[in-house]
Amino acid sequence: MGRFGPAGSASFAVPVLVAVCLGLSACVNTTANVDPLVVDGRDGTARVAYPALMRIGMAARAGGDYANAVSVFRRAAEVAQRQAVPLVAAGDTLRQMGQANEAIVAYKGALARQQNYPLALEGLAKAYLGTGRPELAIDPLKIAHRDEPTNPSILLLLGVTSDFTGQHAQAQGYYREGLKLKPNDPALSLDLALSLALSGDYDQAVSILAPLADSPIASPRDRQTLALIYGLKGDRQDAARLARMDLNPAAVQHNLAFYETLRRLSPEARSRAVLSADGGSQAAWRS
Repeated sequence: MGRFGPAGSASFAVPVLVAVCLGLSACVNTTANVDPLVVDGRDGTARVAYPALMRIGMAARAGGDYANAVSVFRRAAEVAQRQAVPLVAAGDTLRQMGQANEAIVAYKGALARQQNYPLALEGLAKAYLGTGRPELAIDPLKIAHRDEPTNPSILLLLGVTSDFTGQHAQAQGYYREGLKLKPNDPALSLDLALSLALSGDYDQAVSILAPLADSPIASPRDRQTLALIYGLKGDRQDAARLARMDLNPAAVQHNLAFYETLRRLSPEARSRAVLSADGGSQAAWRS
């Protein structure tokens, strides 16, 4: 939530809700117990074993060769036809490529093999969010939450989904529940602060995010989300102070003007504008 474009760009387009991988770490741990190549004893033809295929696919993805990674994961899924993991890995990679609809197919395939597989449910929800259909993310997240009620990543996604569907109070409940399990988590704290701002509680939003944004480990996203909150509050001075930490003068003025435009909207229209704004959302959902 409250994500921006890449640091160092001319401007951080506009804040948007994302779940940080969201922490949203959707990567699958598929590198354990890797086997070497195996040989078919009947004809001597060398074949790649399933674990080795997964290792190759993960290496390709880590190297940015997403297309080949997807091909290898799909091959692994053919070799191990009962395994959900390779299809989840393919889905995660497809989201990184921006192919959310293809990813949805992969995650559904994984769920057909292993019903209620947590990483497939989480990935499916992220893919739906990435295609602008948050209402479709609710069911898989509810199933995941039922099975893993203390998973902070699921709680974060539930919060993001609730914010996207206009249920800010419910979203804040999920974030707070996640923070009880993972105190001071940056992603949960940032998303809670922006959700509070979207519902008009600017002072509490600032009190939650300011310690993070002012810390030595703060990211440009943290600072610029706080700048947005100050801007929505009408505190132009603090909004400009934070904006100048990462943006050039022209970008600072652009963002300040945008905040003023948001302030003139109704709360519902303001929320829609923030959530639908361009920025880092798509890249984050692919993470």
